[in-house]
Amino acid sequence: MKQSLGIFVAGANGRMGKNIIRLVIDDQDLRLAGATENPSSPVQGADAGLNAGSQVVSVTIASDLERPLQQYKGVIIDFSSPETTLNNIQRAVEAKTPIVIGTTGFTEEQRATIKEAAKKTPIVLAPNMSVGMNLLFNLIAQAGKVLKDDYDIEILEAHHHSKKDSPSGTANKIARVLCESTERDFPEDIVYERHSSNEVRTKKEIGMQTIRGGDIVGEHTVFFCGEGERVEVKHVASRRTTFARGALRAAKWIANQKPGLYDMKHVLDLKGS
Repeated sequence: MKQSLGIFVAGANGRMGKNIIRLVIDDQDLRLAGATENPSSPVQGADAGLNAGSQVVSVTIASDLERPLQQYKGVIIDFSSPETTLNNIQRAVEAKTPIVIGTTGFTEEQRATIKEAAKKTPIVLAPNMSVGMNLLFNLIAQAGKVLKDDYDIEILEAHHHSKKDSPSGTANKIARVLCESTERDFPEDIVYERHSSNEVRTKKEIGMQTIRGGDIVGEHTVFFCGEGERVEVKHVASRRTTFARGALRAAKWIANQKPGLYDMKHVLDLKGS
């Protein structure tokens, strides 16, 4: 009989955490092995399944992964905060456990720490785990290589009013992909603010605009604006289960990988992004 893969969910009371837990419970190839939340969270000690609006799974939401990781083998899925994620990465290294990271808002120093940890345990680091968005990364990389400086490039992203980081991690990933494919520099060539600049747009700059409002799950549009025509590449997420399913796909894939730093293009076997 095939043994199910254990999943440890960090950020169990968050929007993504709850979606992931529900999908894990419904997946016969997976089992919920652990769940954590901030020590001050009111859901500490609650059953993770019930907290996610599902069934009793006899997994208590705790403040740390140390004990669950000692009891079971599996994969950590982390959609929490940069500081919490870094702590969980340390736990992952200690337990030699793969980790899938959907947390955004890391500094360059924190990203360097993650890269170093990946030498010791497998890590998937992806600001957006939807299959469609990762196809968009692939498409804009190809467009950038063809259009280069002949087209002005602008990025527009929109999320719900509770999202803290701005621009989104996905928007910054888009900017990185475009800079690489058009021989620009990130973040030097990204313009986040034009208010009162009173200057003509330069050929090298890539504009980044942010919208926060309502319950927008996530929208990202890349504009390639030329003389007489405009190309738009857009992705709209209408449900968070899109990202949760991608995270579980990444967890199943990374369970059998060697230490290293991966992203969704490896999980999906996409070339060119």
